[in-house]
Amino acid sequence: MSMGSAAVETGEREPLKLPVVPLVTSVVLGILLSVAAIGGVGYYLIHSGKLRLQTMPPPPISLDPKTHPVALDPLIVNLADASGTAYLRVSLVLEVADAARSAKSGEKEGDEKQNPFSAAARDAALTVLSKQTSEVLLTLPGKNGVKVELKKAIAECDPNLKIVDLYFTEFLVQR
Repeated sequence: MSMGSAAVETGEREPLKLPVVPLVTSVVLGILLSVAAIGGVGYYLIHSGKLRLQTMPPPPISLDPKTHPVALDPLIVNLADASGTAYLRVSLVLEVADAARSAKSGEKEGDEKQNPFSAAARDAALTVLSKQTSEVLLTLPGKNGVKVELKKAIAECDPNLKIVDLYFTEFLVQR
């Protein structure tokens, strides 16, 4: 006798087998449809303006309105290395107090290159930089020391020029 007929004879019933693959497929499809529906409704509400997202305002720009930049043309300077072949290419931007700018009422925003301070500042920068060596300039303390020297030298050459800060926008040492 077979096993199935024995179970029937004794009155026992076989447990029902649920189809696993169709059940899992149905659950996954239901979840995907729910997520798509919620995402679609959210997209519609946000883009129609009915739901506003709270965004962070951009951080305030802390530019000092009492200063303006003076960009100097790039400088190429022979350095004081023993080999005599080292040089420095540097671009400087001076942040200058506006006392000098208010005296020139006709100056426009983009006229930094025609600033009368440029010649004196370039001369002072060339004098200070030509005394430096590549070993000093390649270290952070060396660069910071040169900044201090440059500020001092430029301020001495033109007392009307009030330098708030000095920035290197290009700094290349070639040995």
